[in-house]
Amino acid sequence: MKVSDVMTPYVATISPEASVREAAQLMRELDTGSLPVCEGGRLLGMVTPKDIAVRATAFGHDNDSTLVVDVMTPDVVCCYREDDVQDARRMMEESSLGKLVVLDEDRRPVGLVALSDIVRHRELRPQT
Repeated sequence: MKVSDVMTPYVATISPEASVREAAQLMRELDTGSLPVCEGGRLLGMVTPKDIAVRATAFGHDNDSTLVVDVMTPDVVCCYREDDVQDARRMMEESSLGKLVVLDEDRRPVGLVALSDIVRHRELRPQT
């Protein structure tokens, strides 16, 4: 089974030039714990509340003038929509992550896959 069979097909992203306040507000509105940072549709990194707290707020940086690019995590563990779900599950386990950004062939985010998506799909499959 492919990642595309179980992923959530929508991904909200944020520009690297957005402020950390904008990122925090978007995370609150979407009730999400992370946002892919994209430029020209391509993935550059990920920003989380921890990134904002540790790399901006803890240093006393202004949330309106500090940019997402200055606090984001550039190295993102991700998978491709054509990857096998068990490979994605292993990547999550090895990196202690609960979800991965799903990319297309051009490294453009096309969805998210969570461990719960894989488990849920497995539970819904008819047993043989």
